Amino acid sequence: MDLRQLNYFLSLCEEGSTTRAARRMNVVQPALSMQIAKLEDELGQKLFERSSQGMTPTPAGQLAYRLFSPLLRDLSDAKQQVVSRSGEISGRIAVGLVASVTTSVLARALAIFARQYPEVEVSACDGYSSAHLDQVRSGMLDFAIVNKTRRRLDLPFMDVLHEEMVLVTKAANGRGLPSPILFRDLVGLPLVLPSKNNGLRTIIDDIAEDEDVAISIRLEVDAVAAIEELVRQSDWVTVLPAIAVHRGLADGSLRAHRIVAPRVTRQLICVHNPRRPLSEAARLFIDTLGSELADAANVLHSQENS
Repeated sequence: MDLRQLNYFLSLCEEGSTTRAARRMNVVQPALSMQIAKLEDELGQKLFERSSQGMTPTPAGQLAYRLFSPLLRDLSDAKQQVVSRSGEISGRIAVGLVASVTTSVLARALAIFARQYPEVEVSACDGYSSAHLDQVRSGMLDFAIVNKTRRRLDLPFMDVLHEEMVLVTKAANGRGLPSPILFRDLVGLPLVLPSKNNGLRTIIDDIAEDEDVAISIRLEVDAVAAIEELVRQSDWVTVLPAIAVHRGLADGSLRAHRIVAPRVTRQLICVHNPRRPLSEAARLFIDTLGSELADAANVLHSQENS
């Protein structure tokens, strides 16, 4: 077993295709397949199953990925710390983000970061806050940007952004609603919200419980982009961070209404594993994301006050 085999193995796990994995590792496909076969022989385990969906890790392959991926990232981080002494930032970082971040600023942040640090490879995925926390604990992710809830967190974190969540309506439908709107006045509105697995929904449910307000939720959709499109084309309304629907607010197809008594706010935080210090590349990417989120929030705030 050598580092080359392990890197080929991780690449195949993450790409799900020998063609894509070989392209990522800059080798021909037969060479990658041969090294995977050698690794399987050495471990005495079949690591992948071939299916119509591509190459799927077996239970043994999934276990190997969970064990090997943190080790390889640690090696990459160690190399980066030595290399960075000469001023060059390189390495690989794996980050998880909640959907409201991926739909708002991720593309721009990645473009800026890639121009500034072309030697850093970034792997970004979106999902639920709870899933990202588990992946950070296991070492599959270097860090994650998630929604902070009231539940006690067993991982170190740093603040990234505080912002209000707003009632979002189709522009034409919002003119008859008071602005700001009281939280209790959400009762009776045709609400579409993320499911209970979503950290944004947890924030709303916690406030509703505190205020003894029974909100009727007739539709649950986790895809933020789908919620935005549904609100734009119908009489449904939602409660989301303004950043998550910034495109619709900017083009005038959606209208945002502040919620008061109480205000609904969310706190984005960056969590990481205390046993795996953040690399310089990770810290720089966090700074880039935070800067883009703050800029987007400031633009929306300026639009609301204009």
